Amino acid sequence: MNREKKQKHFGLLLMFILVLFIAGLINSGITTLAVYLLVRNGVLTVSSHVVPDAGRLMLFNAVLSIPIGLLVAVTVSKFPLKPIRDLIDGMDSLASGDFKTRVRVGKIMRRYPAFVEVSESFNKMAEELESTEMLRSDFINNFSHEFKTPIVSIAGLAKVLKRGNLSQAEQDQYLSAIEEESMRLSYMATNVLSLTKVENQTILSDVTEYNLSEQIRSCILLLENKWSRRDLELQLEFGEHMIAANEELLKQVWINLLDNAVKFTPDGHTIQVRISETDHSITVDVLNTGSEIPKESQAKIFNKFYQADESHATQGNGVGLAIVKRIAQLHGGTVAVSSENEVTVFTVELPK
Repeated sequence: MNREKKQKHFGLLLMFILVLFIAGLINSGITTLAVYLLVRNGVLTVSSHVVPDAGRLMLFNAVLSIPIGLLVAVTVSKFPLKPIRDLIDGMDSLASGDFKTRVRVGKIMRRYPAFVEVSESFNKMAEELESTEMLRSDFINNFSHEFKTPIVSIAGLAKVLKRGNLSQAEQDQYLSAIEEESMRLSYMATNVLSLTKVENQTILSDVTEYNLSEQIRSCILLLENKWSRRDLELQLEFGEHMIAANEELLKQVWINLLDNAVKFTPDGHTIQVRISETDHSITVDVLNTGSEIPKESQAKIFNKFYQADESHATQGNGVGLAIVKRIAQLHGGTVAVSSENEVTVFTVELPK
């Protein structure tokens, strides 16, 4: 028997002794009151004959206390405390890694809203942990695949270059491919590190006022190689807008959203970036045409490690949009998505 079970049994024993003691006190009090009423009404008289009767009565009282206490202890331990024991057992199972654990409330305990609320909160937490664990497992598999692919490509191209007998044009082509795959590895590693950093950050620091429009134009130029070779049209529908924010963090937001739009926009289609402003907030819309996000995926795409494209036909590791959401939250803002009629719009709203 392990230590936890010994502690549980010892606790039940103490509870039984306590309930037995309380039951005995209650029974003694009832018996004493009964004797008092009998004497007062003349049924019993205080004489030498009362003593044996009182002795037998007290003996009867003591013997009766044992089954009453036992009955009360069993009732208390099995019925009212059973849901609590089930909840504790559920917590132990959850802590040991069994994320399928759920707590069920019986008909009697449903009368108590507080216990129903605790059970529902526990089950919701277990569901979230189970979902996160599944996403984490999928992420490890997906990330391993995504990470391995460029490494294999780089190794293969390096072997071909090492053999020699290649024209200058072929060498340049292979070197360009190695450079591209290396940048892909760097981008994936940077995204994962960025997510870890912003998740652990609770206070927004290094806030400065700068030109938001200029920052977005710079991010578009950084991705020019990606969208220009696919003949994508970029439409910028905004003037000059200033914002007070962490410039480096917001740069990650625009790069992730624009890169995401480029990946999922078919060749020859359009990407739009719009900025609107009110007295209290600035809103940036990144719109791409020609593709849609399934409705069942729209609520999940901002979760870390989630990938709406289960075929993995496009590059990515499911952390970019999680970074966008977390950075928006750090700024006191929000991010949302709408996708219908082959038009997808990501909307970031930030306080001024």
